[in-house]
Amino acid sequence: MNNLQAYINQLRFDFCKDTLLESNTCPNPIDQFEKWFHEAVITEVNTPNAMMVCTVNPTGQPSARILLLRNFSKKGFVFYTNYHSRKGNDLELNPKIAATFYWPELERQVRLEGTVQKQTTEESDQYFALRPDTSKLGAWTSPQSQVIESRATLEKEYEKLSSVFTGSHIKRPDFWGGYLLTPHLIEFWQGRPSRLHDRINYRLIENNWIQERLAP
Repeated sequence: MNNLQAYINQLRFDFCKDTLLESNTCPNPIDQFEKWFHEAVITEVNTPNAMMVCTVNPTGQPSARILLLRNFSKKGFVFYTNYHSRKGNDLELNPKIAATFYWPELERQVRLEGTVQKQTTEESDQYFALRPDTSKLGAWTSPQSQVIESRATLEKEYEKLSSVFTGSHIKRPDFWGGYLLTPHLIEFWQGRPSRLHDRINYRLIENNWIQERLAP
């Protein structure tokens, strides 16, 4: 491709798969999320539980990465990570967080803003017990977000831990566990023609969800 810049500037397509009207939305955004998530699953969206999570460090520098949603309810949205990772360190000092789901097959996006708190040790233990042993070993192996010497160093540590835990129960490391994201804002975005997208926003005010339409 001779002119990548020109190609990028010409990348355009219209959204036309669905509409999002107030009359078709649920009063509670968690119910609306469940409805959309179910539709993403039956549409066979690739990794429908993948979400972009953004945290902010003490200097105000935001960082974003893709994580996997592992549960949700009226209480909030749950994900797991290494507490000593960059995101873990950010959240230790600033529990404010943002997350985004994007389902291109449905031309839909869901944005969350809120705060997090760590799950109880019992809740994290319960989820960790459900993970494959390979994933459990991966949690023990990786000093997430830290500089390491090489890929070979990581694999050597994995092999060492594999022999240590052979035939035994692999417990959850203390530095790994879950967070509950409690949202105070949830926005549902549906792509529409001419960039006149539908945006239905829910804001939590005095424990009540207020629904409003935003300009695209």
